[in-house]
Amino acid sequence: MKKATFMMVLAAAAGMASCTAQGPKANLKSDIDTLSYMMGVSNTQGLMDYAMGRLGVDSAHVADFIRGIEQGTKSTDEKQKAYMAGMQIGQQISGDMFEAINNQLFAGDSVSSLSKENFLAGFIAAVKNTATVTTDSASVYVRTQAEAIKAKALENKYADWKKQNEDFLASNKGKEGIQTTASGLQYRVITEGKGEVPADTCSVKVHYKGTLIDGTQFDSSYDRKEPTTFRANQVIKGWTEALTMMPVGSKWELYIPQELAYGARETGTIKPFSTLIFEVELISIEKK
Repeated sequence: MKKATFMMVLAAAAGMASCTAQGPKANLKSDIDTLSYMMGVSNTQGLMDYAMGRLGVDSAHVADFIRGIEQGTKSTDEKQKAYMAGMQIGQQISGDMFEAINNQLFAGDSVSSLSKENFLAGFIAAVKNTATVTTDSASVYVRTQAEAIKAKALENKYADWKKQNEDFLASNKGKEGIQTTASGLQYRVITEGKGEVPADTCSVKVHYKGTLIDGTQFDSSYDRKEPTTFRANQVIKGWTEALTMMPVGSKWELYIPQELAYGARETGTIKPFSTLIFEVELISIEKK
C-alpha cells in the first residue's frame, strides 16, 4: 500500500477506530481553543511517514496505531507508561538500532551479520542485571573485536595496495644510501646538519613534503610557503623516530612503513596500509 498523508489516512481509519475509546473532543469556544486545535492538527505533519518509516507501523494497521495514540494521551497509569516506554525501546533496538550497528560493522559485506537473537538476549539480560559480564567489559570486548573486523575487511579491500607498499619497501631497502632502523623506518640523508638533535619533547620547526609511493602528494609546507612547528612526540611514530635522530640543519628523505604511520586508517587522500614518503628539513628547535 502506498503511503498517504497522515490526515488522509486518519480519515480513512476513523470508522475502523470508532469502536475504541475515543480521544479528546474539540470544544472551540475561544481563539485560544481554536489555536490549540490548529496546533494539534499542524503537529501531525509527517507523523505517518515517521511511524511507517522509522517505527515500522504497517499501513494496514493504522487503526491500531491511532488507538495507541488515544490511549497514550489519556493514560495516567504509571505502570502502563513504563510498559509503553519499554515497548518503544524494544521496537527501536530490534529495528533501527540493530540494523545501524550491523551496517556500521559489516558495511558492504552481504554475507556477514550479527545475530539479532543474541544481540537482543544480551541487551535484555543487561537491562535485567542478569548478564554474564559487566557493560564495561562488554564494551572493551566490542571495541577490540570491531576494530579487528574492520581491519580485516580493509585488508581484504586494499590487499593489492598493501602488497604494492610492502614490495616497495623491500625493494627500496637495498638502494644506495638507504638506511633502515630496527623499527623498519627507512631514510636517506640529503643534507647532514651540524646542530643539536631534539628530544621527543622538544618543539621543532620543519619544512616538509609528503607523498605516497605512486607519487600522490598529500601535504606540503613548502606549498604553503610556511614551515610548521610542533612537538616531536605529537606526530606519527615514524616522524618522531626520525626527528630524534636528525641534527638541526639536516634534510632527510623518510620512507615510513604503515605500522609507523596510519596503519589501517584512511586519512584524507592517504589510503589504508600506505607507506609515507617525506622530505623533511629540520630548521630549528624552538626554545620556550
